[in-house]
Amino acid sequence: MKWKGRRKSSNVEDRRGKSTGGKVAIGGGIIGLIFLAIQLFSGGDPAAVLDQIQVQNSTEERELTAEEKELGDFAAVVLADTEDVWNRLFQEYGSNYREPGMVLFTDAVQTACGGASAATGPFYCPADEKVYMDLGFFEELERRFGAEGGDFAIAYVIAHEVGHHVQNLMGTAGKVQQLQQRSSQTEANELSVALELQADFYAGVWAHYNDRYLQAGDIEEAMSAANAVGDDAIQKRTSGRVVPDSFTHGTSEQRMKWFMKGYESGELAQGSTFDALLN
Repeated sequence: MKWKGRRKSSNVEDRRGKSTGGKVAIGGGIIGLIFLAIQLFSGGDPAAVLDQIQVQNSTEERELTAEEKELGDFAAVVLADTEDVWNRLFQEYGSNYREPGMVLFTDAVQTACGGASAATGPFYCPADEKVYMDLGFFEELERRFGAEGGDFAIAYVIAHEVGHHVQNLMGTAGKVQQLQQRSSQTEANELSVALELQADFYAGVWAHYNDRYLQAGDIEEAMSAANAVGDDAIQKRTSGRVVPDSFTHGTSEQRMKWFMKGYESGELAQGSTFDALLN
């Protein structure tokens, strides 16, 4: 992706290199799903699993490496690109886009949604409208789950989390939460899958309108990341078996399909029907 020398978002808070002490709770991100899958499919008790997640108290700070600083700059450019695209699209639909913040952190972070560890992976907190990213997640994604390296895998994940912000602004996330509260666990999981696939679709829409900055291989990097974080792929790698009723993010095929649907069409209406997303 062509990004050097371009505008960086002013909505980024970099907390990397700063430790936060105390016990934290795991959230709903991709790595959190991986962690829970490993523990729960091994017969672990959910309460006990969450109880294991600890962060040691520390007040240490360290200087970021040149590579880490560059990665932070890249993330800030990607966030700026999402701002440009979504501001434009919201205006076209007669609305105003409220830009999310992004917090880069290491090891653990406190949010308006509670505490989270690096095991949570990238996630969006609707309470403070911020995307939280431990950029070390991408090394884990490549090392343990076979995703290709490359900066556009990071861009895809950022765009996906911003997609959750779009859902929050549109009221979609709130409606789904209400439906989940009066649904069975299986039905609630299906609604969660639909929400995640729509966020993948929105990430594809962003890539469609950001195409002038894409380079050869970028879309393939996004596809590799989407393939690696499918529920079926994660379950196969962590437990050796696949349990569809427990899916919360969608299969690898679904995630790649809905990203590409957004990328190829750029039309928001094509990602608005949850019945279609569940097929």
